Amino acid sequence: MRIRKPTPAFAVAVGALVISLGGTSYAVNQVGSSDIKDNSVRSADIRNDTVRSIDVKNGTLRRADFADGVLVPGPRGKTGPRGPAGTNGTDGTNGTDGTNGEDGTDGAPARWVLINAQGQIEAQSGGFTVAAAYPTLANTAPSGDNSLRAAGNVYINAGESLSDNAIVATIALQNQLDQNADGITNGRAPTADANPEFSGEISASICGLAMIVACAPTDTNNANHFVVSPRNSDGTVTQDGARKRFYVVIAGG
Repeated sequence: MRIRKPTPAFAVAVGALVISLGGTSYAVNQVGSSDIKDNSVRSADIRNDTVRSIDVKNGTLRRADFADGVLVPGPRGKTGPRGPAGTNGTDGTNGTDGTNGEDGTDGAPARWVLINAQGQIEAQSGGFTVAAAYPTLANTAPSGDNSLRAAGNVYINAGESLSDNAIVATIALQNQLDQNADGITNGRAPTADANPEFSGEISASICGLAMIVACAPTDTNNANHFVVSPRNSDGTVTQDGARKRFYVVIAGG
């Protein structure tokens, strides 16, 4: 029997048959990561129920990768034995004491004195004496007469320096004395300055204030003394028989 030499067409056909029968297996066994375009594999490319735990790297999945309610805590384990007590912390340092404030004054109530219409002490809290009341002094004017320069004032010794004190003076009413003989002592006379029992002016100051106040009676021009000048409502000097009672309060110091 004579065997024919294979023709080129026959050889090509046989090769194609071999590739078609075994080519798929060859291609599957040789596909690697480099053969897949990054970010190209989708969910539709993966057969359902084929990805298993072994296909996922341990520790790579996070809570965000799971639907709500999928992850549930496992049963709580038994409480372990109590650990040893820790050492006591060191005591905190004491805060520094605040500095003491300056000592205040003795805290005694304000001092006061009531001077009557004659310039005498009628009542007081203590420590006051009258140095001069509506005095007539020696005439020192080169010409004329200045002996009445202090006659409208009362000079009072406080018994201590008043350099850090305040002085408050006020006229005291006297509604049982008819000072102007008009028969009205209730303060309801209709005209101006017609109620001397209630009205008047008054001023007060520490003595010996340089360029401000100089007190004329002997030994009064210093901070232990103060001067009070009660006046009529029009500012004129009060006269004997129509003078005012007044209060003085010394505050502070």
